[in-house]
Amino acid sequence: MLESASPVEMSVVIPVGRRQADMAELYSEYSAGLDKVGASYEMIFVLDGPQPAAYAALRALRDRGAPVTLLNLSRVFGEATALAAGFEHAAGAIVLTLPAYHQIEGSEIPTLVAALDRADMSVGRRWPRAGGRFEVFRRAAFHRMVGAFVGSRFRDLGCGARAMRRRVVEEISLYGDQHRFLALLAERQGFRVVEVDVRQSPQDRNAGRYPLREYAHRALDILTVLFLLRFTKKPLRFFGMVGVSTFVLGSVLIAYLVVERLFFDQSLAERPALLLASLLAVLGLQLFAIGLLGELIIFTHARGIKDYQVEEVIEFSAEREPAGEASPGIVTRPLGFSEFKG
Repeated sequence: MLESASPVEMSVVIPVGRRQADMAELYSEYSAGLDKVGASYEMIFVLDGPQPAAYAALRALRDRGAPVTLLNLSRVFGEATALAAGFEHAAGAIVLTLPAYHQIEGSEIPTLVAALDRADMSVGRRWPRAGGRFEVFRRAAFHRMVGAFVGSRFRDLGCGARAMRRRVVEEISLYGDQHRFLALLAERQGFRVVEVDVRQSPQDRNAGRYPLREYAHRALDILTVLFLLRFTKKPLRFFGMVGVSTFVLGSVLIAYLVVERLFFDQSLAERPALLLASLLAVLGLQLFAIGLLGELIIFTHARGIKDYQVEEVIEFSAEREPAGEASPGIVTRPLGFSEFKG
């Protein structure tokens, strides 16, 4: 069904963190769904730090001949790092990410894979979605913030069930907590991403409340992704906009103070407004200069930056086709995985 030079056609990366289900039960559910796809697969479990119970269960599965690869990180690095480590060991032409707990029903895995016929990446949306009022409000607030800042159209960025072609993981670098925004980062690189409705697992219940610092972290993550998506290649648009606004505000305030001193005999000796205005003007110039330096760096490295994807190449061939053939001299060549620049 899937073409690949590797012995396996699909690689499933499962990061195992603090929240986890029984590994044997989870493996049984996921493997039942993967068997329905009709392609060979491997499961790569990445233990994010010491996980004795999960380690023992996965070793038992491996000893029984299950297609399980186990990566044990030396300490807790975060889910994004765990996924990146799993991607490095993935051998399949199709790469799936699944959570280490019951989030979607395993029978929905073929739905995610089938969506790759029309896209480079498919992300799951748990629907119909269960949860209390506070959880519904929290999800809605998060996705509205992401939509307002980034323009996202996705409705379940917290779902860890995704399927993607290999070239997606080869061209996207994950760090920090960016795993939640993997679909947005893929779209930024020019990949086609679709959201697919999948059934939520009845066991997907997280009744615990997050500490306040988690909400602060998520807000900072949104700002980070905003900058990465909109201003990475054009830093002057961000720093220039902020710098010019700050400089104009400081200049207007300085002009107002000068007018008061010259025409209304107002003393400036004990007025902190002059110091504030001067600081704003200098800060504005510095921010604008940072934007210019960023533009110079981007310009000098522009040849090594690739933020587009080529779906198909239609070449002109010097060898003419036999008479009567449609489009003589034209060769259509879809791009394979190995032809994409990583």
